Amino acid sequence: MRTDERGLAYGGGWLDRAAGLRTDPGWIAARLADRESVLLPLWRDRCLVAADRMPVRPAAVAVAALLAAADETVFLGLDAGRAVFAADLSGQPEPEALALADAVEAVDVRALVGALTPAEAAVQAYAKGLLHWHRGHRYCGGCGAPTVARDGGHTRSCTGAGCGRFLFPRIEPAVIVLVEAPGEPERCLLARHRGAPEGSWSTLAGFVEVGESLEDAVRRELAEEAGVAVAEVSYQGSQAWPFPAGLMVGFRATAASTQVRVDGEELVDARWFTRAELRARAAEGRPLGRIDSIDRHLLGSWLNRAS
Repeated sequence: MRTDERGLAYGGGWLDRAAGLRTDPGWIAARLADRESVLLPLWRDRCLVAADRMPVRPAAVAVAALLAAADETVFLGLDAGRAVFAADLSGQPEPEALALADAVEAVDVRALVGALTPAEAAVQAYAKGLLHWHRGHRYCGGCGAPTVARDGGHTRSCTGAGCGRFLFPRIEPAVIVLVEAPGEPERCLLARHRGAPEGSWSTLAGFVEVGESLEDAVRRELAEEAGVAVAEVSYQGSQAWPFPAGLMVGFRATAASTQVRVDGEELVDARWFTRAELRARAAEGRPLGRIDSIDRHLLGSWLNRAS
């Protein structure tokens, strides 16, 4: 059974990204001046929240001061016709940023999962990822000249004479895999990553490299990190993971054998778990994957599948 992406955090965003409109500077300027538009302030990749731990929505009268103080403002999309923007206050000291937004705290969006709907978390994470990209691409990688934002913040262009290259936000795809043992009893492979707390086990994951398919990345990562050869690979679902620019692509794989040999670098241990063992861990209050991550859904779907 494939993962239902509607239940995954950072997915299912409802915004119309209005690609055909955001290239018009006049239209963007008019939306910024519209008192019905929404502005989401962030500070150094963190959401600014009110006393109820919900993201602030600055009043229209405060927007001008926020825009003046922002290092970058980007257009995210339209919500039922209302424009939604995000403003980066990273250049301000934290107390000043909080005061400008009438916020009490700056928190990582991951700390808000559970309080926000998946779609609400998607918008906050989208804002974070796009603003993070702008801070890292203020200069051209080809000639070193400054770059400027265009198209509502979805493009940057080089100002260098004779260069003029365009920069676009990139994502960094990674595979995350639930590996099943061949034959009986039915088991799945979990690993303990270097630096993880004792007794903490998770699915295996890794970034896709240049020149390989997603399925190739699954096979390579499992072979490199756990010494596991894979017989079958099947796609399960994907999840936006803008921390800062990831895309998690979930797979289920069947190992060719139960042999495991960890690399000692990324992984310090790996072992096969039965459903009964995982249920016992859950009953003890040990988490099965991150609450906001697709690995929880991969584990949950395997655990709940009839044996």
